[in-house]
Amino acid sequence: MKLAFIGIGNVGFAIANNLQKKGHDIIVASNSENSQSVQKALKENSNFLVMNIQSAIDEAEIVFLATPFQANESILKSVNFNDKILVDCTNPVGMGISHGLKSEISGSEKVQEWAPEANVVKAFTIYGFENFIDSNYPNYNVKPIMLIAGNNIEAKSLVQKINSDMGFDTLDTGNLDQALHLEHMTLLWVKIARRDGHHPNFVWAMLEK
Repeated sequence: MKLAFIGIGNVGFAIANNLQKKGHDIIVASNSENSQSVQKALKENSNFLVMNIQSAIDEAEIVFLATPFQANESILKSVNFNDKILVDCTNPVGMGISHGLKSEISGSEKVQEWAPEANVVKAFTIYGFENFIDSNYPNYNVKPIMLIAGNNIEAKSLVQKINSDMGFDTLDTGNLDQALHLEHMTLLWVKIARRDGHHPNFVWAMLEK
């Protein structure tokens, strides 16, 4: 598939680089081709194509949003998604690694508000980028789980295929309001790994009887 990435920092690049190696075509969506993050990404993977943001959205089958959350509103309100799938990989993080929207609403619901014509799916937020570079845990007989949320079943089905390519099983947690709880899981992971010094190579898994 053709996949566009708005934001190509640690998280965006890790996902994009992994998926390019799995055979997907990657478009870096940027209105500043000479930006440091874009040039770094192209240096590390010359197979990426760069387009301005609207052109990348128009060309792609799925768009990934991997920007700092505070940049989302201005970016999303300046483009048109025309019913495209928008995978929200962002998190609103406030002071002291708190929820940046005071847990009153999820960041993904705000993303949907700012991009009303997109089919927003929350994914790729409950771990750090290290687990998007390599999701393989060979000492276990289960795959790590990727929890997703969204209002459109077809959109979530396509994101599940992306998850499989990334090495994850998928748990659909329900509608987009569930993204608030996924963002709290992100904060938990971040506090364990980034604040308290646990190594980042750990994930959640799902065991069922």
